[in-house]
Amino acid sequence: MENHNSKNWHQKHHESLSFGAHLADTVAKGMGSWRFIIIQSLFVIIWMGFNVVGFINHWDTYPFILLNLVFSTQAAYAAPIIMMAQNRQSDRDRIQAQADYQTNIDAKREIEALAILLKSLEVEKLDKIIAMIQEMKTNAPKS
Repeated sequence: MENHNSKNWHQKHHESLSFGAHLADTVAKGMGSWRFIIIQSLFVIIWMGFNVVGFINHWDTYPFILLNLVFSTQAAYAAPIIMMAQNRQSDRDRIQAQADYQTNIDAKREIEALAILLKSLEVEKLDKIIAMIQEMKTNAPKS
């Protein structure tokens, strides 16, 4: 009977990740979403709108140097975080490929064993049929 409580390699891999790895995956997943793009676009539009329209209290006048600094800082941190997540994805893909390969090897061995068993069963049946035919010939009345 199959053990339903055993963990697959996805679960084991996920549990082996550090806090930093989980955080990097979460950040990369968030930054690679439409939600992030829409929120960031709204932020840029509002930032520029307040600084172009506002006659008083311009904190970042055109050409929006502070906004560029914010995005440069974001990119400086986002790039390595996304690369960490991609490296882990490569590790997961490699583990998945190895697990698939092992499954294929095991299936091949099982199929080969079944083929040998079927062949032996066929040979046994043929031997029995031949023996029955020979017995029928020897027991047949001679005319």
